[in-house]
Amino acid sequence: MNRTQFLQDLIKQLSPKVDPTTYVYCTVAHAKYGELEKLKPIVSIAELEGLTLVIPLEQAKSEGLDYYRVFRRITLEGHSSLEALGLTSVVTSLLAERGITTNVIAGFYHDHMFVPSDRIDEAMEALKELAKHPE
Repeated sequence: MNRTQFLQDLIKQLSPKVDPTTYVYCTVAHAKYGELEKLKPIVSIAELEGLTLVIPLEQAKSEGLDYYRVFRRITLEGHSSLEALGLTSVVTSLLAERGITTNVIAGFYHDHMFVPSDRIDEAMEALKELAKHPE
């Protein structure tokens, strides 16, 4: 199977699912992994400036953490490979064409996309249409 056919097969299997939780990106200056375990982030990234966390909006509010925008998570439930070439590019380009910001986190089994909560319906519609017509 050639690379193009493999990518088209992956796209057909996207099966996007929306997480009902609203999330925000927060940063805690000079924090390190393990120091903020009580927040239970679904994503954390260590940067030189501090620890970036993706946590539920309500948790950020209750902890008094600053955040910029509210996101929803779309999980692409079709099993993708960490080595699948082009899938992230196709999906993010599709949403970018519609002016939808997309932050992608690749898990071992699935890709997870965080899109602005006010654009979730539009993003889902675009992804479902893509899965029907991957060419």
